Amino acid sequence: MKDVTDLTEGWTLRYDGAAIPARVPGCVHTDLLAAGRIPDPYLGDNEHEVAWIGRTDWTYDLRLAARDTHHERTDLVLDGLDTVAEITLGGARVGRTRNMHRGYRFDVTGQLAAPDADGALSVRFTSAHTEAEAVRAALGDRPNAYPQPFPFIRKMACSFGWDWGPTLVTAGLWKPVRLEHWSTARLASVRPLVTVEDGTGRAELRIEVERTTDGPLTARARVDGRTADVTFDTDEAVLTVEVPDAELWWPRGYGDQVLYDAELELLDAEGTLLDRWERRIGFRTVVLDTGADAHGTGFTLAVNGERIFARGVNWIPDDALPSRVTPDRYRTRLTQAADAGVDLVRVWGGGIYESDAFYDVCDELGLMVWQDFLFACAAYPEEQPLRAEIEAEARDNVRRLMPHPSLVLWNGNNENLWGFRDWGWEEELAGDSWGEGLYLGLLPRVVAETDPTRPYWAGSPWSGSWDHHPNDPAHGTAHSWEVWNRTDYADYLDTVPRFVAEFGWQAPPTHATLRRALPGEDLRPDSPGMLHHQKAEDGNGKLARGLARHFTAPDDFDRWHYLTQVNQARAVATGIEHWRSHWPRCAGTVVWQLNDCWPVTSWAAVDGDGRPKPLYHELRRLYADRLLTLSVRDGRRSVAAVNQSATGWDTVVTLRRTTADGHTLAETKCALRAEARSVGLAEVPGELLPASGREFLVADADGLRALYFPVPDKEFDYPEPAHDVDVVRHPDRVEIVVTARTLLRDLLLQADRLAPTAVADRGLCTLLPGERTVITVRGWEPDPATADERAAVRAALFAVRNETAGPGAGESA
Repeated sequence: MKDVTDLTEGWTLRYDGAAIPARVPGCVHTDLLAAGRIPDPYLGDNEHEVAWIGRTDWTYDLRLAARDTHHERTDLVLDGLDTVAEITLGGARVGRTRNMHRGYRFDVTGQLAAPDADGALSVRFTSAHTEAEAVRAALGDRPNAYPQPFPFIRKMACSFGWDWGPTLVTAGLWKPVRLEHWSTARLASVRPLVTVEDGTGRAELRIEVERTTDGPLTARARVDGRTADVTFDTDEAVLTVEVPDAELWWPRGYGDQVLYDAELELLDAEGTLLDRWERRIGFRTVVLDTGADAHGTGFTLAVNGERIFARGVNWIPDDALPSRVTPDRYRTRLTQAADAGVDLVRVWGGGIYESDAFYDVCDELGLMVWQDFLFACAAYPEEQPLRAEIEAEARDNVRRLMPHPSLVLWNGNNENLWGFRDWGWEEELAGDSWGEGLYLGLLPRVVAETDPTRPYWAGSPWSGSWDHHPNDPAHGTAHSWEVWNRTDYADYLDTVPRFVAEFGWQAPPTHATLRRALPGEDLRPDSPGMLHHQKAEDGNGKLARGLARHFTAPDDFDRWHYLTQVNQARAVATGIEHWRSHWPRCAGTVVWQLNDCWPVTSWAAVDGDGRPKPLYHELRRLYADRLLTLSVRDGRRSVAAVNQSATGWDTVVTLRRTTADGHTLAETKCALRAEARSVGLAEVPGELLPASGREFLVADADGLRALYFPVPDKEFDYPEPAHDVDVVRHPDRVEIVVTARTLLRDLLLQADRLAPTAVADRGLCTLLPGERTVITVRGWEPDPATADERAAVRAALFAVRNETAGPGAGESA
């Protein structure tokens, strides 16, 4: 069996004559932070103070002890180098790298065997700017949505900055490093093609070996107690294990996530174990239905024959310094997604192929993964030296990720096909390569050759062919950004895309996150720190214009903060309610975005400190199996029962036309049925439709509620919010009971105002006069300095009101 020597301890980082301890895995930013050489780039405008790091060369040094081994071969294995590096051992060059997204292996046999061997291992990193700018000069510039050279280097694109992220151009050994000592042969590659047919699971393991000697080898596989073996004397072999009556892996909400341990052993002619491979696999089928119909060209995922409305979120790197993201952090963030009803996570193409821990959690939680290849928002050259790196990177990551049953789709790029058509690229390129040959040629070939069990789609958005506009909502996938950028979220109601792969609305992070990130700042929408932590082009202008369509401009920061978060939740709700009610014509929504990589005003549902914004709690309602909405069909107001559960939904909907002061003007009940995985509709009677800015429509059924207000909030005659508050402490939680004395629209407790550690179990809710809600708060410990806890709660409670009246922060009773 091979031996492994871990090389994660004892490194030194050198730069400009200085030397500090280095942690591996890690990066230069984390080492400089640990050594106290730089300020936290996430606080204030410190990002500017560390900009020099991205234009500096760095060296990691490690002294290896001389070692003799009985094995025939020793390899230096580096799972991830960021990005352009030269590796030397004992002063002799071992190899060079220029790709953050793949691992490397170098033969160093004998270089440490002698007692006086020079064990100086050095990894010298060239600035990513230097490399990218040199390649750009050689190949010619290309159009780009951002003024940075990221298309010219195979590195996490968003490390050069994005419209939600800082510019922190990293370098370093960001994944583990080790020596592997082996003899005779090792497993160089194992590709499990996992299928199921007529109840029998089939794991076809295609293996490649690297040898030091010729001779017969035996591969032995085991899945669920079933075994198969093959003896071979070449460098490749195939063996298949069949599992009768295999239990299926399902997305969450459709069945269990059954995983099987798959093991493969490599043995020599005498039966000595040489190498072992172990993974968890799941038996399931996945099909992407892109058939034509009366509405255009569909885009529907089907798992195990079950057609699915994908309730999705877009995922960006969870930290701008990705080596800091631990398995526990992946589990926390992905559990947040699952708890919000999400069943699909799209790994966006400007980030990274996440570590195996990410996909392991998705396997366990039943979160389907849509995996972008790493190309985003730019024209990418197809020539050398990039082309060979792109193909090697694609093959490495397809092989690495294909055991995961959660992975259901490979996607070629983010917005590049759309950019070529709509963003003026074609004329500017004047015939130069821009990536089309990658997305429509190289990448689908790699997937077909390496992982034929999964579908491939050329891009997002993409209509399926150049016969249609790349972002035609009637064909394939669509990105809906015109609404956020230029119009109002009510315009989501104008279209029914076949699959909405990106849409969203901005809001600032939670109050406690802002206070930590901008210490001591007098917070205003346009205060220096707020502007620095707003990376979108005209982001605050779009927030202001979006708010002005619905609310009178608030006169203080706390109201602005609350209302922009309300607007974000309402915008996303408008889209999802509308599109879910049009299932199966629309087969999925993927919200931009689940998470943030630092504290910032952005489209995220969970902010950069991991705190849920009101949007997160709204997703729990919007992505529940059963959703009640008041939508418009053929110009008529209708109530829709959206049922994504496995059983039919028979309900009675109570419809009330109600005044702002709580009087019911008209009421009726209607029976409504939605079959399993379907939508039930009923038209709202005309006498129930509100007739003025003092009336609204309420629909209630089985504990679910939908509302329709006929005018924008600024035109509605809200009463001044009034409520009673009780605080009930328990050993492990605090219950806050709010009883409405008036209409309380979009009542919100910002629990982090009570304590930075406090978390509420719900977000926005609307109460009619006399109704009450119980908000459970955890992490709010008693504080002797808080004499009146009810007053503290009132200061942290917000509701919609006429902005010209009342106090500026929380509403008082």
